[in-house]
Amino acid sequence: MDREERDVKAGLIEETQRKDATRGKASPLRLTPARKQVQQQKSTEEWSKVLEEPVSISPELSSWIKANANELKLPQTDRRWAAEVVNDFRDNLVKFLRSSSDQPFFQSADFLTTGSYFEKVKIHSPDEFDMMLKLQAPSRFNMKELDEGLFYQIDLVRPTRGPIQVFLLENGLTLSSSKILSETFRLVRKFLKNYKVPDEGCRWEVNRKKPGSPAVTLSLFRIDMYSDELISLDLVPALEVHSSQGWPLPVRNGPDVDNWLGKKVRKEITNLPCYFVPKRMKGRNLSGEAKESWRISFSHVEKKIITSHGNKKTCCEGKANKCCRKRCLMLLKSLIEGLKQRFPKELDPLCSYHGKTAFLHMLSIRFDDSMWALQQLPACFLLLLGALEAHTRAGVLPHFFAPNYNLFSGAVFPRKAMSFLLHALEEQRREGLPLLKPPAPVSPLCNFVKGISDESFSLPPSPADSPSSLSPSLSPILTSSSPLSANKLVRRDWRESEPCSLTTGVPQVSALGPLCFSDTATDKPSILTAVSSLDTALMKLVLVLVAVFVCVLLCTL
Repeated sequence: MDREERDVKAGLIEETQRKDATRGKASPLRLTPARKQVQQQKSTEEWSKVLEEPVSISPELSSWIKANANELKLPQTDRRWAAEVVNDFRDNLVKFLRSSSDQPFFQSADFLTTGSYFEKVKIHSPDEFDMMLKLQAPSRFNMKELDEGLFYQIDLVRPTRGPIQVFLLENGLTLSSSKILSETFRLVRKFLKNYKVPDEGCRWEVNRKKPGSPAVTLSLFRIDMYSDELISLDLVPALEVHSSQGWPLPVRNGPDVDNWLGKKVRKEITNLPCYFVPKRMKGRNLSGEAKESWRISFSHVEKKIITSHGNKKTCCEGKANKCCRKRCLMLLKSLIEGLKQRFPKELDPLCSYHGKTAFLHMLSIRFDDSMWALQQLPACFLLLLGALEAHTRAGVLPHFFAPNYNLFSGAVFPRKAMSFLLHALEEQRREGLPLLKPPAPVSPLCNFVKGISDESFSLPPSPADSPSSLSPSLSPILTSSSPLSANKLVRRDWRESEPCSLTTGVPQVSALGPLCFSDTATDKPSILTAVSSLDTALMKLVLVLVAVFVCVLLCTL
């Protein structure tokens, strides 16, 4: 495409962004049934286009997708060490809660492992874990729907004098999500005062509470004062509603898995307990009860259907029956991670759960195992990417378990960010998916575990971004003796000062990926080299000052 055509297209994109932004501002938070039906029809039309269009893929792109899929597997050594540390924390916390007398409601607590690591779709490094702390609820609740089947107000059927009463609002019936979360923070901090990590060189720290987050987030650090985070653990208190009460009415039918997993499995799923996590719904001028809302969680069901994902029981039981479903999800997670690293502000609402939801919808439509044969990985991934594009273009991504809730609604995903995401996805497809392998810094966990086993550490070069294929001025940065700090320098640079199109303001993506800069930023490598040299000089100066201080201290003694 020549420059004139690019300028014309850029102008069209800019106009689309302006219209989308204006339309987003005028949209109400809740759609009328008529508008919702129009949106769903538009989404269905986009879906049909994706499934009907033949997938054309070049040999180079096919090889690039396969190569990246093979590199997403977690290192076995890292997995073993991380699992040992996290399991020890979990087991000892349960013992502490059950023996603690100052909070009886938490004495029956137990853990439910969830998230990408336990679904076996974690990518790059086992440095993030999710766990639900199950809290046994009284026999029955009143679950009042607040927002399209995803957020609820939880009320007791009748007043109680049991241990749960300290977490009720003034009306004596409504269960406070903020009180439960605050008490979880307090108990975890109290537990850590006397807890020691199996690896004596590490320590757990509780992070500051994030607005809108239902989790107590902990970080594992080395004892060193300036250590990088090795592991992040999200501990989410979850209120368990017994299966005898059933799921709330808006989600009682269960997910659309009849053709994929069968009606029997759907019935098994809806017979499972449901869980509520203390997450407040978005919105202004909320009532006192709405501020104490709970979000229904299906993490345990997601784990079940992703680990047992086949249309037939023989799926993935042997090499001959291997499918590419999980690999497609891992590739999409990697692409989303790359997009968020490159455009952190523009794509702030985007998260991996959007990709996971599009993936689950795709599985329910392309349900036969033969459609996901391992050798069809490149084509299947491009279909999944096309599905996410279709959802973005239509502005409709129904929650897989609460279909009335739109994850792409203007209230939670602004139209400006939606338009930007659509153009970013289209650009990635056009440029050959350069961000499929995001230039994330080497995980400190990998470095730390390799140090434990006395193995030498080196940064594996990307097949597309090896130092030999980059400009000479960038090669010293990538082959630095400190790969972690070097990657952070590069990452900080392309985050803060991307070359942008004059018409759209959209950062330009080079076909070689984020580490290859466009011609409009030829001075960046020299700037990065200068910053790296400055950091080295400052470090030497600090060491000299410390040595002088120690000498003076010894002399005075």
